[in-house]
Amino acid sequence: MDLKTKHYLKSKFQEYYRTAEIHLPARLPEREWGVISFDEMPETVMRRHKAFGSAGEVEDYLTGMAPAHVYYSVAYYTYPNAPTMKEKQWLAADLIFDLDADHIPGAPNSYSDMLEHVKKETLKLYDLLTNDFGFKEEDIGAVFSGGRGYHFHISDPRVLSLESAERREIVDYISGRGLNLDKIFVKKGISGDAGSEKATMNVFPSEDDGGWGERINRHMIAYLRELAAKEDAEKLFTGFKGIGKKTSKQIVEILRDETQVDLLKKGNMEALSRVNKDIIQTLAERSVTELSASVDEPVTGDIKRLIRLPGSLHGKSGMCVTSLSIAQLEEFDPLNDAVVFSDKPVKLKVIRPFAVQMKGKDLYVEEGVQELPEYAAIYLMCRGAAEYGP
Repeated sequence: MDLKTKHYLKSKFQEYYRTAEIHLPARLPEREWGVISFDEMPETVMRRHKAFGSAGEVEDYLTGMAPAHVYYSVAYYTYPNAPTMKEKQWLAADLIFDLDADHIPGAPNSYSDMLEHVKKETLKLYDLLTNDFGFKEEDIGAVFSGGRGYHFHISDPRVLSLESAERREIVDYISGRGLNLDKIFVKKGISGDAGSEKATMNVFPSEDDGGWGERINRHMIAYLRELAAKEDAEKLFTGFKGIGKKTSKQIVEILRDETQVDLLKKGNMEALSRVNKDIIQTLAERSVTELSASVDEPVTGDIKRLIRLPGSLHGKSGMCVTSLSIAQLEEFDPLNDAVVFSDKPVKLKVIRPFAVQMKGKDLYVEEGVQELPEYAAIYLMCRGAAEYGP
């Protein structure tokens, strides 16, 4: 990034910060701050151990310095601007989740498809946090990172004192890591008449038991019923190992019978006793894969982490780090809604071919002097794909 490009980007960021709506964290004076400056780019040098006593101080700093990236600590400190972590005296920390395309298996290469994929993963996390952990919607602050994913901020007093190990256990649950399915699918003894041989029945948690057992029950039964509803259902089930035509027909009849399905929902697996246990195991594992959420564990486990400031700009995209309600998140289109710069044309020298979708436009540029809308020009410059001016 040449000097002219740095000056241009810094001036545009300053222009933005003069009127920007910044969402400052609670207990502002107890937060440590860190910034990365355009002046030192392309080197990524984090200048931290800063502290601000008021909203006015933050606003003056952002307007004057216009850093490329702005972060604050998830932790609260007695002395947030002390030069060492020990001297800061840690008090507590928000619970943070980071969902980034880099950490999500199977994320598409296309930027727009990638962002949509990450959003689906984020909504899965929201479902886990509200249904399994009992957080309310108002407890969870959703934020688009300005780059390739989303953050969740939780400041509920019950989580502030959690240590790193306890936070990592939460990630283990969310990701389904270490889940022992043998403890979910069990055989239960059935008492009979005196002197009769004790019978057993295959059971697993009902759809109302909570936790992963409930999740697997609901997901697996929904999947099996979806197959059973198809015209060629019997043929589909014979594709499973060990299931012949006769058994396939019986399974389809069971899954189309509401009375039998109600038994399955209550945890009575005996109705599917003819299904090979390996198949049930595979379906359960499939459920865990599809229902778990891929979060960046080091971010959640780090109780001294710095996180992006909502309302600030992301120095590698020029887009806004955007605070969202859960309702807004579902409809949020980052490549339109997080774009803050104008459509006015800007000349720039493209260093390498680059493609991006922004504001409903598919933009592809070759090397050489080009003219692009300001928002796209800034994006390319932030990405290191272009320099300002002809």
